[in-house]
Amino acid sequence: MSSEDGERRGWRAAAEEALYGPEGFYRRPEGPAAHFRTSVHASPLFAGAVARLLCRVDRLLGRPAPLDFVDMAAGRGELATGVLAALPGEVAARVRVHAVEIAGRPAGLDARIAWREEPPERIRGLLFANEWLDNVPVDVAETDRDGVPRRVLVGRDGSERLGEPVAGADADWLERWWPLPAEPGLRAEIGLPRDTAWARAVSRLGRGLAVAVDYGHVRGARPLYGTLTGFRDGRETAPVPDGSCDITAHVALDACAAAPAGLTGARLLTQREALHALGVTGARPPLALATERPAQYVRALARAGEAAELTAPGGLGDFGWLLQPVGLPDGAEVLPDTDDGAELFVDVPDDEEQ
Repeated sequence: MSSEDGERRGWRAAAEEALYGPEGFYRRPEGPAAHFRTSVHASPLFAGAVARLLCRVDRLLGRPAPLDFVDMAAGRGELATGVLAALPGEVAARVRVHAVEIAGRPAGLDARIAWREEPPERIRGLLFANEWLDNVPVDVAETDRDGVPRRVLVGRDGSERLGEPVAGADADWLERWWPLPAEPGLRAEIGLPRDTAWARAVSRLGRGLAVAVDYGHVRGARPLYGTLTGFRDGRETAPVPDGSCDITAHVALDACAAAPAGLTGARLLTQREALHALGVTGARPPLALATERPAQYVRALARAGEAAELTAPGGLGDFGWLLQPVGLPDGAEVLPDTDDGAELFVDVPDDEEQ
């Protein structure tokens, strides 16, 4: 390897340092909300829906036993705070809320929220990972002129070149989940680290439900050139692994769904479907309410606007929700089927079903 090659490394290692190193993007005091807006920041209706989901899990587990809510990649605790505020008093009194984040505990956070770098060893309740997996760093592969997938090497300034051919477990993952046609320049993000991270998180769940929410895709509809990108100050930007921006890529959610060993029952929904099942819709209030109770009408109209943003096709409504039950009663429906669209198919090859 030449000295020029030595200045570059795979995207996984580069992004890991840029996001989570000592001077990394996610250790900045302003927090992710200063750079991009998630469903949590769009409306308190999102936290309210997650609180309702937690209550459904609680009922299925059998009250009044202890209950955990684990917020993976908690940012500055916005979702954990919102869920705790939205819970009924009896549930809020016994729930154990855990915010999992590498950054330090924010000042003024509710004392009832435990702040930790790793999820609890044993969880009974709901593990919720909102836009976590897309920030688990992955390597990028690109086909060369001969159609061979090679690892993309990147410098601190974002400049790239092709490295060695993809081999071993990464090559096996590509073949199964994101096979690249032999056309020069096509790219894929190698999602094996995300599968491993998701399986490890789910393994902490003794009984309950694990949910991952992210922009994603399934096999048969992978983007031809990948999705790696950056965000800074609310705008999409070129991904540069120097700690100045977020570095993210959409998630192969079907591969994650198949990752936890020995578990079945995984479902993939769109956020639109999931939130509709949890009572969040963009339906406008009846116009008669504007005359009878104008203040109530204005509030209801604002909530309808927020709900519409959370569920909008082409926007936040296109997020994927991966649901993995663990130890719930047979036939239990945490989220009933909705009428506004079919579930996304978890595409596992016939000869490789788990």
